[in-house]
Amino acid sequence: MDELMLQQLRRVSLPTLGHFLEDGFCTSEIRSMVPGVRMMGIAATAMIPDADAVAVNQALVRLQPGEVLVLDMNGDHSHAPVGAVTTAAARSRGAAGILVDGPVTDLADLRAEDGDSPLPVFARGTTCLTTKRYGSGRATFGVPVTVGGVTVNAGDIVLGDENGVVVLAPGAAAGVVAAALESDDAEPAILKRIAAGEPLEDVLYLG
Repeated sequence: MDELMLQQLRRVSLPTLGHFLEDGFCTSEIRSMVPGVRMMGIAATAMIPDADAVAVNQALVRLQPGEVLVLDMNGDHSHAPVGAVTTAAARSRGAAGILVDGPVTDLADLRAEDGDSPLPVFARGTTCLTTKRYGSGRATFGVPVTVGGVTVNAGDIVLGDENGVVVLAPGAAAGVVAAALESDDAEPAILKRIAAGEPLEDVLYLG
């Protein structure tokens, strides 16, 4: 992975990417469970059928530093696979965050800082209904998954903040990051001109 590109992505306002790309944006139902965080990391994917907590644990022990644990719950939007223990385990592996196509639980614990910034967690909401220790053996890891309507491949770049989640293949990210940074750099001057009362016809792009 190009380290310079990753450094540039850390500076980009995620909504700016929406000016240049159409694909890779998770549905607005996927949102941050922890206020004030920003997530950027490399996708470590898992397909978890059967509301299987054992499979989630197996995904956790596979995590490498800087990865985002991406959980596709096989269409189950009722059971929470992520809670206090899951998040603590992911943090202990050096994870950059968690992205799950389903709900989470233990919200207060997810938001507790304990001297550190909370681990970014993005999900569909919260519930008290959790996964179970089934150990069905049907989970798969490192495979293409779907979260919030977006296909996520292992090795994709996963970005998230209070606005939502964007998933980019490295090639797609490299193709837009310079233009996005240029747009971000120009925005303060535009806002200043609007605040100064300059005619909108002179400030806004009108085609």
